[in-house]
Amino acid sequence: MKGSSPRSAPAAGDGRYGKDLFQPEQAREAERIDAGAAAYDPVTTRRLRALGAGPGLRCLEVGAGTGTVARWLLDEAGVSEVVALDRDTGALAHLAHPRLRVVTADLTDESLAPGTFDLIHARFVLMHLPERRRTVSQLAGWLKPGGRLLLGDAVELPDALDTSSAYRRTMDAMWEALRTTIGTDISSVPAYPHFLREEGLADVAAELYCPPLVAGSPLARFWTQTWERMRPALEATGRVDAAVLDESLAYLTSPRLAELGPGMLMAWGQRRRR
Repeated sequence: MKGSSPRSAPAAGDGRYGKDLFQPEQAREAERIDAGAAAYDPVTTRRLRALGAGPGLRCLEVGAGTGTVARWLLDEAGVSEVVALDRDTGALAHLAHPRLRVVTADLTDESLAPGTFDLIHARFVLMHLPERRRTVSQLAGWLKPGGRLLLGDAVELPDALDTSSAYRRTMDAMWEALRTTIGTDISSVPAYPHFLREEGLADVAAELYCPPLVAGSPLARFWTQTWERMRPALEATGRVDAAVLDESLAYLTSPRLAELGPGMLMAWGQRRRR
């Protein structure tokens, strides 16, 4: 039955990404988001193109952030309409476009009804929400016949031989802090293809992308700014102290940096045509 998988138990926290950690109005928050987008947008847009993003489609961009993917859908793919949905859409104010509709709303609002779409994309959104399995059902229900759903969320591939470096301890502290404060849970991300099949979607597939984590890269800048922003929450876990954090941040700018950092699993499927 849809939404009833035992893997759908709510995570700790209240599922509100940004609560006390990443407020949109904080200085350089848009810059931090854009650094992450620079690391993941190329593979995201390549997959969207492969799924048929192009003229004639009505698209929903969930958790639109600063609008980098929405802009690509409009300007590069040339889709007919993009609905950009986010709880805070202030960062989209610059993205004026006649085929863009900005919706400020909470995805967990059960009364939300944005319509139906040919293509729905959600990246780094579901992992922060409670009842994420129900949200997959919600998104699948907004697909038109023949419409496609693309989900992308983080997965961890830790080095089993490294359990005590400053980098590893800080990354582990981050996941714990996110879990206990806002409810982030990436444990069910590998199950996304199963969720999509349970929704009756066809042509379900998935891929894993791990961008290089090297000094000077957009991803290194993203983690630097993220850990700096999370410093109090990281120390509160008891896994790291100020000295460990300083060592980790220095490592992110060092020529020695070479890690298999968190990757992104993308899963997709298509609503069957009636």
